[in-house]
Amino acid sequence: MDENDPRVVLDRLITDNGDDYAGLSKLIGKNAAYIQQYIKRGTPRFLGERERGILARYFGVSETDLGGPEGRAQMPAGLRLMPKLEIGASAGAGALTDEEWIAGQIGFDEKWLKKLASDISLLSLIRVQGDSMSPTLLDGDDIMVDRGAAQRPLRDGIHVIRMDDVLMVKRLAKGPAGRLSVLSDNPSYPDWPDVAGTDISVIGRVVWTGRRL
Repeated sequence: MDENDPRVVLDRLITDNGDDYAGLSKLIGKNAAYIQQYIKRGTPRFLGERERGILARYFGVSETDLGGPEGRAQMPAGLRLMPKLEIGASAGAGALTDEEWIAGQIGFDEKWLKKLASDISLLSLIRVQGDSMSPTLLDGDDIMVDRGAAQRPLRDGIHVIRMDDVLMVKRLAKGPAGRLSVLSDNPSYPDWPDVAGTDISVIGRVVWTGRRL
């Protein structure tokens, strides 16, 4: 198959970005097998305009690369559009949802992103809910999370974690024998000063925050 064929291009982008077929299918609102069937079986023969546009913006490429008509505007060189995910990462009482969907996109300079994380494909933007991390993080702040940090030895700092089936953003501090302190920056909220590391799932480390003034 021609290396410029849209299906080959999309498959290469998925591999290079560390994504998977099912996740990209969910991104465009289709069943889990949609992208795999398109790439491997050619069904559908062409991506729809809506689906093609979402994927082009997600990967920061021209729609032409994915089979769109010539003449569409391309992404400026060096700019990466990062999808902003709406998930329940709470800095308050916690959230019980696993739902994720695209709420928007923000463009970042790739060179700057590489200073934040060794693998920028593992960076995600999410919005803080609640004020237990105030004044460091406020309700409504956008935070950039390095999911690659979950694959490395833990460092003290602010992380998105799952504890007791609740997704939240908290400050973690290492203790002896694999124990952890789970801390709220707002003194009005409780801390958990001695938690077994095995009781916490680290989703990623917070590496940047932005807020509306």
